[in-house]
Amino acid sequence: MVNETPSTYTAKDIVVLEGLEAVRRRPGMYIGSTDQRGLHHLIYEIVDNAVDEAMAGFCTKVLIELNSNGSVSVVDDGRGIPVDIHATTKRSALDTVMTTLHAGGKFGGGAYKVSGGLHGVGASVVNALSSELDIYVRRDGNTYHMKYSRGKALIDMESIPVMDGGTGTSVTFLPDSEIFDGFDYDFGMISDHFKQVAYLNRGLNIKFISHFHNDLRSGDTERSYYFDGGLRDFVKNLNKGRRTLQSEPFYFTKMVDDTLVEAALQYNDGYHESIYSFANCIKTEEGGTHLTGFRSGLTRVINDYGRKQKLLKDDKTNLTGEDVREGLTAIVSVKLTDPQFEGQTKTKLGNSEVRNQVESSLATAIGQYLEEHPVDAKRIIEKCTTAQRARDAARKARELVLRKNAMDGSSLPGKLADCAERNPSRSELFIVEGESAGGSAKMGRDRHFQAILPIKGKILNVEKATEDRVLGHEEIRALITAIGSNEGDDFNLEKLRYHKVIIMTDADVDGSHIRTLLLTYFFRRMPHLLLGGYLYIAQPPLYRVQAGKTIAYAYSEGERENILTSLNGRRGINIQRYKGLGEMNADQLWDTTMDPAARKLLRVKVEDGSGDIRADELFTTLMGENVEPRKKFILAHARSVQNIDV
Repeated sequence: MVNETPSTYTAKDIVVLEGLEAVRRRPGMYIGSTDQRGLHHLIYEIVDNAVDEAMAGFCTKVLIELNSNGSVSVVDDGRGIPVDIHATTKRSALDTVMTTLHAGGKFGGGAYKVSGGLHGVGASVVNALSSELDIYVRRDGNTYHMKYSRGKALIDMESIPVMDGGTGTSVTFLPDSEIFDGFDYDFGMISDHFKQVAYLNRGLNIKFISHFHNDLRSGDTERSYYFDGGLRDFVKNLNKGRRTLQSEPFYFTKMVDDTLVEAALQYNDGYHESIYSFANCIKTEEGGTHLTGFRSGLTRVINDYGRKQKLLKDDKTNLTGEDVREGLTAIVSVKLTDPQFEGQTKTKLGNSEVRNQVESSLATAIGQYLEEHPVDAKRIIEKCTTAQRARDAARKARELVLRKNAMDGSSLPGKLADCAERNPSRSELFIVEGESAGGSAKMGRDRHFQAILPIKGKILNVEKATEDRVLGHEEIRALITAIGSNEGDDFNLEKLRYHKVIIMTDADVDGSHIRTLLLTYFFRRMPHLLLGGYLYIAQPPLYRVQAGKTIAYAYSEGERENILTSLNGRRGINIQRYKGLGEMNADQLWDTTMDPAARKLLRVKVEDGSGDIRADELFTTLMGENVEPRKKFILAHARSVQNIDV
């Protein structure tokens, strides 16, 4: 909704803190990195300014375009950056914002009550890291234009009268090739980020178009996002492909003091929780006080309602937080005037007052919802009590594992061939498919720092299993014990025995399936392995090519063809296709797959922002109970899959 209040956004709202000198010298300090992540960050910084206008009630549309030359254009219909002379800098407010670090309308409190900008460095940093930047501001019946290169103004601000009376800001920037090594844009990743922003800002229309040559080849060039249901639509999308217990998600919004609290939730029949928290549209990866308030409020109100309706048989035993969150998909979002972020990645909300604001308002709203929807309420309580029973069984299974280990006199599984190194940062664990491959790996490894854990067959699909079944599975128990950090809610990163956990499976369909089952387990039960970058996938070669005494290994079809071309038609060329790791002898496995000096490893990591949401959707689709979404996924991607061994 557009705010009809007359604008008071002028030069006096732009507060100057310091200059711009260090940005080009140390760009990583301001945008995290200069790889693809940093490149995307430039786009998000400019779009965030438009989103701040939307949160203030002055912007309804944002258009983002990737241009053919790699430049990016962002157009919004907000108020437009002020252009009058700033009292401190004696330059226009527009030029001040574009060239001065920590200058913006987010510091004084007059222009923005709520802002997603953490540090107010957005526009000036993008300007400093762009070889070209053009900005047009429409306001006061004129269009104002400035042009920059690497943070330096190339022209004085010029003014062009316009007749339509519209307002807004248009920015086109070209990331500097001196800073960034090419334009490695990921259309899908950027689109998912904008989709998330649109969910969090109900009624904001975001359109993303690509004219970039990489995207033109794939044919995926345009996305539009507009969600009138906001968080309600967000939860529906996350639960797509799952069987839900409620026909519609619960949703509420309330202004508590100066904090806007919003939440939506819906239960499904799965075994994992998917809860995402945001503060001023910033995804709080490490949670914070708003998430703590959400969890405690939900647990309290479900226990209160269950006792009141006599749906909880034991008057003395409470449902725990884990019980009430099993199968829960939820979004909690707060928008506040002065967010305090902390934690290792500065994405943990620390405002102490927010916990009670969220907890009390949520408990009241959910309590009313349960009273008004008794059928849904009964299903939810039954789901929670079933989770409680399964968790009790899981606890007994865990205790059984601990007792068994104590009786054996060792906490490590017998099949584990451990390494001599005791420093986790210098230790590696290879999870190997099958006894044959395990034998080759044990003989070929460097015993000083490489441990081998063979697993037999395909482990349990944890996407479709209760916690007690997961902990009762022999191969998973061996995995948990070997890694040492425990799992689920008891995961402790400090007890991790290896800082490289490497999945090493055959290069065939069965190997791919086992790898996917392991990835599902780690994502659902040990997500911090992925978040910390400790999980890897080994890359064994597909082919061994020999001509006389010359031996080469190919890791793809393309590499095989290049090797054959380089051998220049020699006679007696022998090509061996490796279908399994067991086909390699120990020294071949070391030379190609395990030797740190020669091997290739893929690091498995969840990207910041919407990465875990995308991964959640993918694992639900590929490994969940519902067949139809999986069928659609396979049909949609069948053409892009090549060289399947059946």
